[in-house]
Amino acid sequence: MSTTLRKYDVFLSFRGIDTRRSFISFFYKELDQSNIRTFKDDKDLESGDRISPELIRAIEESRFAVVVVSVNYTASPWCLEELVKIMDLEKEKKIKVMPIFYGVNPSDVRWQIGAVAEHFEKHKDRYVPEKVRSWIQALENLASISGNCSCEWEDDSKMVDEITDKISKKLMIGKPKRSGSKLVEIDRHMKNIRRKLDLNSNKSVRVLGIWARGSNCRSALAKFVYDNISQHFQSHCFLESMKRVSQDRHMSHLRDEFLGKIQGENRRVLLVVDDVNKLEQLDALADDFNNFGQGSIVIITTQDKQLLNSAKIDLVYEVELLRFKNVRKLFRQVAFNERVESVLFKATKWLGYLCGESGYEKV
Repeated sequence: MSTTLRKYDVFLSFRGIDTRRSFISFFYKELDQSNIRTFKDDKDLESGDRISPELIRAIEESRFAVVVVSVNYTASPWCLEELVKIMDLEKEKKIKVMPIFYGVNPSDVRWQIGAVAEHFEKHKDRYVPEKVRSWIQALENLASISGNCSCEWEDDSKMVDEITDKISKKLMIGKPKRSGSKLVEIDRHMKNIRRKLDLNSNKSVRVLGIWARGSNCRSALAKFVYDNISQHFQSHCFLESMKRVSQDRHMSHLRDEFLGKIQGENRRVLLVVDDVNKLEQLDALADDFNNFGQGSIVIITTQDKQLLNSAKIDLVYEVELLRFKNVRKLFRQVAFNERVESVLFKATKWLGYLCGESGYEKV
């Protein structure tokens, strides 16, 4: 299966002189540690009024734009041009925008008062009216979106945690619910696996082994991981029930199925190979890993630790006990209650009959 790649989860729009070494540095680090792929321009390019093609591409390839409006944000024509592009895409529903008002009042931004008004007085002397109006409209549209204001938080770390968590949850919206969501502590497992995968890396192909007992739970975890990270890849493929597949078909058929789903060479690929029980199953696919592009990931799930060692897979996530939430226990409890209620009902009816309270007439 092939998918249109969104290269970044988040595009950060900010004024460097205000926040680069403080809030943005801290915020970017938190996003990176949460494996949220983030574009942060590391250059303060203020020459000229037009933003670079690189920045335009980065905005277009992002799912979210986090706009950090600080004291001097509106003084920068560069930032304002960036904002116009972001808000145009937001209007077309091609990007979601999250404003952060850092050290400024949102109403000052919306109505261009205070320092914002002073900045625009200078802009009006330097730029044509149409351009200034486009900047004002973009600011008004931004300020109409519910966002975060630093004045409402006692410290930046709590605000950063809240925003990062919100982005993480929004990235999950729209994905089909899988049985993996019923696994005990699935969020903890997902967080640990994402940390091992390091989705921000552009290194050569990395292989992660997932070892756990219980094929159903292991497969559910693998599918859950696949569903939640596949959007980061140009091509992705989930090969399920390898044990069963290899019994039914020759290995060459397996490779043909795999190559049919992974389209083209040097693409960023996610491949999940589930329930592997023989080294030959990996050997049938391994030669093609060299055709994967940078940042590609292969995930192997098995209940055989020795197989991972034999395949020289060093990156392993081990789960000693993996189980579904107590649905069965709940089901048994409900069934038990129903049986008890049934017995009590019959006993009551029989007792009522003996006592002359049943609906039947006495003979």
